Amino acid sequence: MNNAASNAKSALSLSKSAFPVTYHRTAEIEGLKIFYREAGPADAPVVLLLHGFPTSSHMFRHLIPALADRYHVIAPDYPGYGQSDMPDRAEFAYTFDRFSELVDGLLDQLGVRRYAMYVMDYGAPVGWRLALKHPDRVTGFIVQNGNAYDEGLKAFWDPIKTYWADGSDASRKALLSLLTLETTIFQYTDGMSDRTRISPDNWVHDQALLDRPGNNDIQLDLFYDYRTNLPLYPRLQAYFREFKPPMLIVWGKNDFIFPADGAYPYKNDLPDVETHLLDTGHFALEDKADEMVPLIRDFLARNVDSEPRSSDAAP
Repeated sequence: MNNAASNAKSALSLSKSAFPVTYHRTAEIEGLKIFYREAGPADAPVVLLLHGFPTSSHMFRHLIPALADRYHVIAPDYPGYGQSDMPDRAEFAYTFDRFSELVDGLLDQLGVRRYAMYVMDYGAPVGWRLALKHPDRVTGFIVQNGNAYDEGLKAFWDPIKTYWADGSDASRKALLSLLTLETTIFQYTDGMSDRTRISPDNWVHDQALLDRPGNNDIQLDLFYDYRTNLPLYPRLQAYFREFKPPMLIVWGKNDFIFPADGAYPYKNDLPDVETHLLDTGHFALEDKADEMVPLIRDFLARNVDSEPRSSDAAP
């Protein structure tokens, strides 16, 4: 084989290994179409990516191929988000309990019995419920601006706490400003060290889905249901102390929604937690993926690669 042909073959081989294919799939779980992104070898250790508000698995579009050479990566959309079904709220309860049940059902359908979790924002209470239900299945956590302590709910949450306290229509309507384009842009840009790294496609994508008829009330229902997460915190912290799951914290320290106050207390229950506070905001992957991906890959290599492989997962 001449040098040109050899170089071309090497380049082709590199391109296949360096850029894993991401598949965009749907599964029917309890009668609902649940969309998920999937990549990586079917028998590799599983990494479950759980998205936050107001986005979807779209937030992991860059992280998935950065992990999928060595891991089986699964990133679902919750009902009412992304490409999953958005059932009428009169017929479906938009709660974190239901979200975790549906993600659990998806994992069962895919034959996944062990997994590490990346939890962010709303993904944290979804993931915490999975961990409390199946503590033996979790191989580790990557926590990015995901709360598990009362200390993490600061000024942003004050109007939401008012709604929790009185449940009034006035308090509910006062939260509509959180669903506007202005707020969505704020979530992506506030506290970011370099705004030119943030693609405007993010808020165009998210806002188009928020603006669907009926979605406002879905989001307001979830703001109200977030109050159910706080009573879980003592159980969750006890789980941390008992099971000692490996944990990496990669937290945007400038986040107004989930400030760094919420990152520090993990150390109280998990003395070996690895904590990195990054000079960025809420959607840290948009700004600091170049710093986060090496940290995540190193963490997974040390804590998850030795996990038993499951060949029954979907390719």
